[in-house]
Amino acid sequence: MSSIEERFSAALHGSARAWRLAIDRRLKHLGLSQASWMAIALTAKEKEPPSQTRLAARAGVEDPTMVSTVDRLVKAGFMVRTPSATDRRVKLLSLTPAGQAVYETVWQEAEAVRRELLGKVDPEILQTVTLFLEAIQTNIESLS
Repeated sequence: MSSIEERFSAALHGSARAWRLAIDRRLKHLGLSQASWMAIALTAKEKEPPSQTRLAARAGVEDPTMVSTVDRLVKAGFMVRTPSATDRRVKLLSLTPAGQAVYETVWQEAEAVRRELLGKVDPEILQTVTLFLEAIQTNIESLS
């Protein structure tokens, strides 16, 4: 029999994966991989243009993987790289108008999935679970 901690871990991983796949199915018409639309969404949500390294860390992938994803997005006209003013080796990423338009679609579809999946959930339970997951994330980040 699994411990509650093991069940929680499996449920967390499975739910996160299923959530991304649900959004991915809704975005199939864009012709973008999950890695591509996630890179666009993460870039759009940053306050300042992120470096490729920061974007890779936020996406949970290695730098070379993110470089390949960004290469495809730059070639497709969704993203641009600009040199950092403080470090010539660092490239900062920003969305082009076409990339911003893709992000708007990603956001709208993700919002529709959120409404479908969370629409019937008790708001108090949602609040409690959200606070709990944010606390776990803070604990994880403090380990690094």
